Amino acid sequence: MTLLSTIYAIAMAASSGGGEDHPAWAERCTQARAYSAERRGTTLLVVADGKTVCAAHQDNTPQELWSGTKSIVTLLAVMAVDDGLLALDEPVSDTIGEWRSNPAKAGITIRQLLTMTSGIPSQVGMPPGFVESLTVVPSHSVGERFLYGPAPYQVFGELLRRKLSVGSTPETIRSYANRRLFVPLEITGLVWRNGRDGNPLMPQGISLTGHDWAKIGALVEGGGCVGGKCYLSSEALNELFKGSAANPAYGVGWWLPRSTSSGDPITATFDLAENSEVVPTDLVASAGAGGQRLYVIPSRNLVIVRQASLDVASLRSGRAASEDESKRWSDAVFLALLLGEDSTSNRGS
Repeated sequence: MTLLSTIYAIAMAASSGGGEDHPAWAERCTQARAYSAERRGTTLLVVADGKTVCAAHQDNTPQELWSGTKSIVTLLAVMAVDDGLLALDEPVSDTIGEWRSNPAKAGITIRQLLTMTSGIPSQVGMPPGFVESLTVVPSHSVGERFLYGPAPYQVFGELLRRKLSVGSTPETIRSYANRRLFVPLEITGLVWRNGRDGNPLMPQGISLTGHDWAKIGALVEGGGCVGGKCYLSSEALNELFKGSAANPAYGVGWWLPRSTSSGDPITATFDLAENSEVVPTDLVASAGAGGQRLYVIPSRNLVIVRQASLDVASLRSGRAASEDESKRWSDAVFLALLLGEDSTSNRGS
């Protein structure tokens, strides 16, 4: 079945109800809500020009973002750039002195950690502790391959911890995140799990309500500014949306609608680039297991949040991989339903 015929079939089958929709968005919201609900969806929130035009949610309980956490961590990284704490292209070994004598690690940069092109392998869903992550042996040369996994972000956690612990006013990662990001944006329902070493999990572990995640999206949509106040520079923020040679579809913690030959199983779950006719080219996405999504489309002043329940037991057992193909999540189908005839207009540069 083609993408367009799939969209048509879903649109015809969509049922109404359950939303607080702006009249101009009502039909599209109904269709997108039905598609999401059939795939364990719990929250759907669309903010256009700063106003909620589509909403559906079960309650206001913070929900695990899973790897959507990575995108928030990279916002902290660019805030640290603005604060003069680090540069994305500085060697990790400038701070992690243990790496200086290791030829395979000495030249790895912070950007390569966060684009997951450092050559450091790890298993999805199995984050090592901060210190443990420093001992992982690279399996590939720097920049050679995109290796999706938690270890590089845990290395960054140890680096940021060390950066923040020195100086006249030492801070923890949590206190820095609260001061620079969560408190200014009035994000009140935050839950951030610790790893087994007692440090906050950098590749996963943050739970937010849909409304609070939308505030993160509004900051990105506004180029680092929201509500008339700027919290990070647009120059530093835009560095997050540059893909690597190893995987142009993944920037610094954010997914991009770019063609890629990466071939890894995580990138293969996205169909943004393959369906460019319905995906604005300036879209950036934060994504987590189970179809957790935050889409930001600056050219249309749009922030879209989609959250879903995740059957962790099925995921770990491998049963999720054998689910009905018709119930698998498609970013392109969802966006086509929600954006409708406007999906190819004002697509950005």
